Amino acid sequence: IMDKLTTIKQANKQLFEVGDLASVPSFFDENYVAHAGEKTYNGHKFILQFVKQIRTAIPDIKIQECELLSENNDLLTVHKTFTGTHRSPLKGIPASGKKVKWYEISVVKFNNEKIIEEWVVSDLAAQLMLKLKPEK
Repeated sequence: IMDKLTTIKQANKQLFEVGDLASVPSFFDENYVAHAGEKTYNGHKFILQFVKQIRTAIPDIKIQECELLSENNDLLTVHKTFTGTHRSPLKGIPASGKKVKWYEISVVKFNNEKIIEEWVVSDLAAQLMLKLKPEK
């Protein structure tokens, strides 16, 4: 049995870097829920759509760091650092063709050995917008 931080790292690596969509059920509970801002997303279908969207926009995405900030039973708080090149539009933000680095803080809830719920704060959109500004 993997420890919870290892599960989070493996899930991110398999999905975002490798693109192994078939691995979703091994990391995520079927009743998975994600909270981002005011929005809530559900299920494996959402994860698959999200991963495809990110990997299309940033095909060379890498997870540079996944650091544990706190752990309390089935709740982990992690800080993740991602890098990649913005190659195609993402949520209405046109591709800049530039390298981008962004950060996420996630509170990850486990049910048994699987991720069942996440609260995510990411500055990806802000970083992509900054890349569109002409450099002085």
